[in-house]
Amino acid sequence: MGGYGLWWTGTVLGFLVLVPGILGWGKEGHYAICKIAEGFLNEDALAAVKELLPEFAEGDLAAVCSWPDEIRFHYRWSSALHYVDTPDFLCNYNDSRDCHDSAGHKGRCVTAAIYNYTMQLLTYQDSISESKYNLTEALLFLSHFIGDIHQPLHVGFTGDEGGNTIIVRWYRRKTNLHHVWDNMIIESAVKTIYSKDLELMIEAIQRNITDAWYNDNRSWQICANNQSTVCPNEYASESIHLACKFAYRNATPGSTLDDDYFVSRLPVVEKRLAQSGVRLAATLNRIFSSETKFAEA
Repeated sequence: MGGYGLWWTGTVLGFLVLVPGILGWGKEGHYAICKIAEGFLNEDALAAVKELLPEFAEGDLAAVCSWPDEIRFHYRWSSALHYVDTPDFLCNYNDSRDCHDSAGHKGRCVTAAIYNYTMQLLTYQDSISESKYNLTEALLFLSHFIGDIHQPLHVGFTGDEGGNTIIVRWYRRKTNLHHVWDNMIIESAVKTIYSKDLELMIEAIQRNITDAWYNDNRSWQICANNQSTVCPNEYASESIHLACKFAYRNATPGSTLDDDYFVSRLPVVEKRLAQSGVRLAATLNRIFSSETKFAEA
């Protein structure tokens, strides 16, 4: 099927390229996450995903994984759903305290969005034609937001807007800390380690998932209570911990981040890409399972 209609223009995409620091992970990171996830989808989930994807995706979830970034100026209400901020320097996530937008409206953050779109997709088995939700958009939002929540600075401090107001230099280039984690660590890795080929980076991460991280892979797939379909609060707690331990450390305003920062942070980025890909697949597998659903989203 061709999925449900999606708003998509090259004009908006072109505009976003000119505005660094507002996206999550960047197009390369989201592509990698969804490409990794595709390799772990079971038969039921793969069939459902292909049915829901728009025709122009040609059956490839990774090709449209950045869609929520590319339409956020059209769907302005969605901007607050890409992240959640915590009080400065607390280094922990509390859903009742932290999940709100900049105006204080509760429930407008990435964790709530993940729950919401999971709930919508759980209606898929009932009847696609009768669903009151746009399940194509729900699939793309969920896939994207599970990626976003694994970027440590998408669960950063309120005072610096997740690192967006911390101006640093990435080698010689002036930028902000959030953009370093969204894009520049991945871009530098692709350029200097993976022969300018993102696919080689993805393949390396995939090998680590089945080799070096094999023993962790199983625990990544399940929630702590082993009953929920998805558990974004756990992912948010991991991210703010990593933000404090790695992203913010030695990245003060005006500092230059170079080889020491890059080499020590790249393993964190690659592992978060792996975790989000594995968890996205596990979530979609549970959502679209032909067997009995988990009791709670």
